[in-house]
Amino acid sequence: MHDHDPTAQLVKMANQIGSFFQAQSPDNATMATDAIAAHLKSFWAPSMRLQLIRSLEAGGATHLMPIVASAVRSHRANLMPGGALDAADKREQFPQGGGDAG
Repeated sequence: MHDHDPTAQLVKMANQIGSFFQAQSPDNATMATDAIAAHLKSFWAPSMRLQLIRSLEAGGATHLMPIVASAVRSHRANLMPGGALDAADKREQFPQGGGDAG
């Protein structure tokens, strides 16, 4: 029986994102970390971001690329779910009267 790390798939996906943005900005780590964090914020569910943050802070996510770990740590406040930025994102996505409900 093998141990299943519930964060392993998130780490794999985050590393793919990290590899892409690191290749886009090989000489600019700040630009790459900003882009990684922006991608996670825009395309990952808040619960996924929280799981990755908690795992990293607890000493898990050991296979996370250093640039991805740096992006998560340096942009932690923005990546945390439930903050003002998540609320602003929802307002922008579904402005008053502009939701998809009939």
